[in-house]
Amino acid sequence: MPVVTVTQLNKYLGSVFRGDRNLQGIMIKGEISNFICHYKSGHMYFTIKDSESALKAVMFAQAASRLKFVPEDGMSIVAAGNIVVYERDGVYQINVTDIIPEGKGKETAALEQLKRKLAKEGIFDTAHKRPLPDMPKKIGVVTSLSGAAVRDIINVLSRRWPLGEVYAVNAVVQGQSAPDSICAGILSAESAGCDVVIVGRGGGSSEDLSAFNSEKVAYAVYNCKVPVISAVGHETDVSITDLAADMRAPTPSAAAELAASVSVDILSDRIRIAEKRLKSAVSSVVSEKEEKTALAGSRLSARSPENLLRLTEERLENLRKRYGFAFASYLGRMESKVNEKIRSLDNLSPLKVLSRGYSLVYKGEELISDSDKLENGDIVSIRLGEGGVTAKIKDKW
Repeated sequence: MPVVTVTQLNKYLGSVFRGDRNLQGIMIKGEISNFICHYKSGHMYFTIKDSESALKAVMFAQAASRLKFVPEDGMSIVAAGNIVVYERDGVYQINVTDIIPEGKGKETAALEQLKRKLAKEGIFDTAHKRPLPDMPKKIGVVTSLSGAAVRDIINVLSRRWPLGEVYAVNAVVQGQSAPDSICAGILSAESAGCDVVIVGRGGGSSEDLSAFNSEKVAYAVYNCKVPVISAVGHETDVSITDLAADMRAPTPSAAAELAASVSVDILSDRIRIAEKRLKSAVSSVVSEKEEKTALAGSRLSARSPENLLRLTEERLENLRKRYGFAFASYLGRMESKVNEKIRSLDNLSPLKVLSRGYSLVYKGEELISDSDKLENGDIVSIRLGEGGVTAKIKDKW
């Protein structure tokens, strides 16, 4: 047997593997481990294993770009590809051309992965959900204008909220161009000044509704500056648009009712409140006018001739009483003064002096105050405190 090099052996084994039809287009079932994706090259390297064995695997960028999901460690898969020899290391591996998640389709796996990614970014967080406006002036509707959904929405809004303007934007709602068309419609409704935007379509298969599971549409809904109502016509499954929207409705008609129900209730409440305030204001005005009228009547009554005459009579009577009291008081004071003067004069009266033992001596009409004015033998009159006598001067000193 000839001696061969390692390279020759590995190349030979590679040709043997390539020539064996059983190793080409093979389907390998197992679990992914040690998954690595080289983002620069786009190549994926991982291991497919079961409970007893493991097989190295590589999926080159061209094949990997066709996947609608990203493989993960622990994922059970069926890998399709060719068994080859990696000549540099002398190991055999599978060059994977396609991967099918075991137990569910690629679309489902991709959808679940996208949901986890968007949830991690906070796209579905309830903290970002905005309340619907109370009384929207303009309601945007992004859907196919040839479908029944837009007619249902307009019918409901015209019945429940005729004051609102419907701004309908035509959008492709299924097919490859649908995500971009829906995103453009949302941006158009937002730019038109809509207060709320309804995005959706009628029912359909999961393939028909796939546009509403698009990452682009999720970001467009999340980044919209006004509240968005998802109106994808399905009951059982929840789409990514449903999760990203501020409010979810099972049908387009239900979405219209959500946009209008708050408005109708709020408007009714405001009408009742306005009516109550109006009644209160009218009652207040009437009460105020009644008070002013009563006050004006009182003032007018106070200025009437009868009242003025009555007041004048009362003032005159008061003055008469005051002057009567004043005059009586004055007379009393004057009487007191006169009596006091009388008492003073009485105290100074000669008679009062005489009553204390003094007497007055008259010679004729002349009051004698000096004995030199009398001569012995003169006849004098003596006035006593009580009565008087006549005497003859016998001697003097």
